[in-house]
Amino acid sequence: MNRKKLMRDTVLLTGSSLVMRCIALVFQMWLVSRIGAAGVGLYGLVGSVGFLAATVAISGIRFASTRLISEELGLKRDGGVGHAMRLCMAYSVFFGVSSALVLYLCAEPIGFLWVGDARTVMSLRILSLSLPFISLSSVLYGYFTASGRIFKAAVVQVTEQLIRIGLVVAFLDFAPEGDLEKSCAAVCGGGTAAELCSFLLMLAVYLDDRRKYGKKSSSSPRLPARMLSIAVPLALSAYARSSLSTIEQLLVPRGLKKAGYSANGALAGYGTIQGMVFPIIFFPSCIISALAELIVPELTAAQVSGKKDEISKAVSTLLRKSLGFSLFIGLMLFILSEMLGGVIYKSEDAGYYLRIFSLLVPIMYMDMVTDGCLKGLGEHLWSMAFNIMDALSGVILVYTLLPKFALNGYIGIIFFEEIFNFSLSIWRLSRVTEIKIFDIKERKKCRCRQ
Repeated sequence: MNRKKLMRDTVLLTGSSLVMRCIALVFQMWLVSRIGAAGVGLYGLVGSVGFLAATVAISGIRFASTRLISEELGLKRDGGVGHAMRLCMAYSVFFGVSSALVLYLCAEPIGFLWVGDARTVMSLRILSLSLPFISLSSVLYGYFTASGRIFKAAVVQVTEQLIRIGLVVAFLDFAPEGDLEKSCAAVCGGGTAAELCSFLLMLAVYLDDRRKYGKKSSSSPRLPARMLSIAVPLALSAYARSSLSTIEQLLVPRGLKKAGYSANGALAGYGTIQGMVFPIIFFPSCIISALAELIVPELTAAQVSGKKDEISKAVSTLLRKSLGFSLFIGLMLFILSEMLGGVIYKSEDAGYYLRIFSLLVPIMYMDMVTDGCLKGLGEHLWSMAFNIMDALSGVILVYTLLPKFALNGYIGIIFFEEIFNFSLSIWRLSRVTEIKIFDIKERKKCRCRQ
């Protein structure tokens, strides 16, 4: 395992993520002041449906392309990369266009009957246009991750973020202030246009990068079958998990209404947690998410080479450092919660909920790393199974507890889901590789030598 390359790519991806999150947080502050907590909540509902549609559009191809290309490069078959990319792009076009058509044609019944808010219909139709580009960009990003060209993808992502913000600000100028429907549609319109620009930029960079390899060709056995064996099971499990997660998110405002909240009050409560608190919670996680993403091709390459001891050492070191980092961030967020809520959003509620969820930071961050390790070791189906179990329990708990316990119940449900998911993931990781987070034996040896 090339540790220097992993650290270099981690620094690059972390740096770009940090820039993006700084930009996104400042933009989120402006967006909250522009459309309010209720507007952010309405956009969150649209986003939950969009997340499900994007899951169908991607259908497991992002991870499949990363895994497939990592295998080809790990076995020194550079010529098989082009063949793998063509297969993955064809797959993504089919699912991206199909999901876009379904969402566009069914936007009205989804908005009226499923979401329960007619103001989401326009936004859903606009959002559907972005799905083919999201799917195709996922394949290209998988290539850049597997081939170690993460810097190029990072530059495109930062550019796309700036384009998104500029377009959203411009589109919101045409939306009457206080009109949540048109404001939400403007935000979705800016996002859709940005996805198109991101795909075109990433495609241009990819074509330029592949030109360096010439027109090499090599035998890559069973590429279509290998791609489908990874993508299809992952897609099916992702459909189940995303469907349950979307249902859970849509049930939250309904449950709050049953608990006595008004329609806008329910959206505001939901928007405060999901749209205001969680962006701060996950803001420092860029280094963790970068490691979780980049460890996948590294572990895959080590696995196909049979380097079991190296895998165990790398996973243990990663978990140990991630634990220390997450504990520090959780403590800082706990101490600074009131100040951050007041300075960023001018909201006491945001500061209050930030302090509560700071206690969950170590579990959330460690779960990201554990999930990345499982995917890198080919245990993605186990990971998805745990996510499905987690999402199913969330739907049941939201449906039964929220009408009685309102936002306090929702907080408890989030805690349960995160702890439940991480417990299962770390258990499975300990079964497929030896984990030594607290290496007591090694410490005893050091003491004996002294």
